Formats: sequence, C-alpha cells, structure tokens
Amino acid sequence: MAPPAEISIPTTSISTPSSESGGSSKPFTLYNITLRLPLRSFVVQKRYSDFLALHQALTSLVGSPPPEPLPAKNWFKSTVNSPELTEKRRVALERYLRAIAEPPDRRWRDTPVWRAFLNLPGGAGGANAAASTAGSGSGIEGKIPAIGLKDANLAAASDPGTWLDLHRELKGALHEARVALGRRDGATENMTKLEAGAAAKRALVRAGSLLGALQEGLGVLKSSGRVGEGELRRRRDLLAAARVERDGLDKLSSTLAHASREAARQASISGPSGSGSSSGEAGERAKLFAGSSGAGGGSVRGGRVLGAPLPETERTRELNNEGVLQLQRDTMRDQDMEVEALARIVRRQKEMGLAINDEVERQTNMLDNLNTNVDVVDKKLRVAKGRVKRLG
Repeated sequence: MAPPAEISIPTTSISTPSSESGGSSKPFTLYNITLRLPLRSFVVQKRYSDFLALHQALTSLVGSPPPEPLPAKNWFKSTVNSPELTEKRRVALERYLRAIAEPPDRRWRDTPVWRAFLNLPGGAGGANAAASTAGSGSGIEGKIPAIGLKDANLAAASDPGTWLDLHRELKGALHEARVALGRRDGATENMTKLEAGAAAKRALVRAGSLLGALQEGLGVLKSSGRVGEGELRRRRDLLAAARVERDGLDKLSSTLAHASREAARQASISGPSGSGSSSGEAGERAKLFAGSSGAGGGSVRGGRVLGAPLPETERTRELNNEGVLQLQRDTMRDQDMEVEALARIVRRQKEMGLAINDEVERQTNMLDNLNTNVDVVDKKLRVAKGRVKRLG
C-alpha cells in the first residue's frame, strides 16, 4: 500500500479573473495545496467554494461528514480584504485536509471525489463525474497539476520544498529539448526533423516559463525570510546555470531552422515523384559544400559540426552500438541500485527517528509523573511543617 500523501496549504494567493471570460470579475482567494508524493510534489489551487463542494460530496458518498469540520463561510468579511480571516481559514482548511489524508480511516480519501479534487490518478470511470462535483470552480483547477500553469507555478516556487521540485521539472524540460534536438539532427526524413524541432521548441518554451516562475519565487522566499542567504545564493547559481543551458539550446534550435524550412520547401515542391532526385541534389549540395572548404589545399580539415555525435570516451571507444546500449543499461542499473540503497538508508533513518521520538515521549511522560509526585510530596512536606510548628 502506498504511503499517504503529505498535504499542506503553506500559502494563499489572490486571483482576479478577466471580464472577457464571461463570469464574475470579482477577485477571490486561492488556497495553494501542496502535495508531496514519493516521486514528485505539485501544487493544486482551489477556492473555498471547491472545498464546500468537496465536503458535500464526501458527506453524500460516505454517509457521514469527515472527522474535521469545514470552516464556516463568513458572510460579513471577505478573505480578499482580511489577512486575519485568510490565515485563520488557511489553517482550518489545512487541518481539514490532513484529517482526511492522514488517519487510518480511509473511507473519505478512497472516494473518486477526493482524488479528483487533488488531481490524483483515480479509478475507472469515477474521476469524470467527481471532477464535475469537486472541481467546478475556476479554469486552472481542472488541469493536471501545477507544471505549465503560471499562477500555480508561482505558488509552487514560493515554497522552499516545491521550489526544488519545480527546478527538477525545469531540468527535465531542458533534457527533453536536448533529446529532441539530437533526434532532429540525426533524422534523415524532413517530417521527422520538423516534428523533433517542434518538440524541442515546446520544451524550451516550457523551460522559459518555469525559469520565470522560479525567479519570482526566489524573490518571495527572500522577502519572507524562509530560506537563508547561503541557500538563496545556491539557488540563484542553479537558475543561472539553467538559464545558460536554455539559451544555448535555444540558439542550437535556431541554427538549423532555416535549413529545415528550406528542406521542407524543397520536399513540397518536388513531391513524391521527385523524392529520389531531391535526395540526389541534397547529396550533391553536401559534396559541394564539403569540397569547397578543401578546394585550395586538397584535404578537408575537420571542424565543429552541428549535430555530430559526441566524442568517444575511454569506456565507449572499443564498443559498437549494442555495446554502448548495454553500457548505458548497466550504468542505469547501477544508479537504480544506488537509489535503492539510499532509500534503505533513509528508511532506516526514519525508523531510528520514530524510535527516538517514542523514547522521548516515554521520557517526557516519566518526567511529568515525576513532576506530579514532586508536587504531591512538596504539599505533604508543607502540611507536615505546619503541624510541627503548631506542636512547637
């Protein structure tokens, strides 16, 4: 059985919908629900009305309300204008969610309504109906969690823990762009090149939006004082390195864009009947460009070639393609084994921490009992001293 998700509401944000959407343009408060799962963390933004719909749906499905009451609606104050009310409701809503997510009683959190509310993967057929019940609020809440949504990205970047998860998403987007560019440069068909180039562009755009959110999140963390100065400098260095990598990939993506468009134009002009002649002309052009650099000296000097394979290393120099693939598999297997060993160490540390916590609680109870006994003995001594004085 998977461990329950660690759930919290560390921050809130104010959202003002545009009047062009057709709904009400009054601002409202969004509660940034942070979920930390074993493999990733993400942020889901919900309004109070969504919590109310969730409470009603859970009560109807289970037959009894959740163990923690939902905070009541205030008809005279708005959380938009009252920071005290916002903080009070945030704490109460976090306590409400934890009362469902953490206790052994799973009746409420096993419902499709609960999983749809938190954008968790649900069972067959139940998520769609539940989404209409618990996620009927604003437009950003029905989508898969925070990555790719500007407001949710900023909310995630404003928390020290989810900031690192968002940075991991950024590194994943850069890796995806790098893989797509390698696939584009190694492709022989024009359509494959265009598709790979478009995939690289999408990944770079996503990386750019994540960079902006992470930069704004650093400003929020600095102003709130939740992260030390040394950690802020480390995270600024991470962003600077990611920005340099993103700019380099963007330049590499634009380098052969004109050549790809020219190849697509030639392919559309030549059509199916001229595909053989088109490839022949491409070969002749390649020979011409290759020969022009060495026409004067006889031999062509090597240089930097865009899209060329990475240089060989000592481990891969004597291997063929199957050997390189096997080496990669062995390396990944070794990494998995190291991760498993690290996970065992973390579990052992957790068990030790829980054992220490139990021992501390026992010692605390013993100290409380000792304190109580000392008070009783002290009272008896005072009574005895009073009696001795009266006898004297």
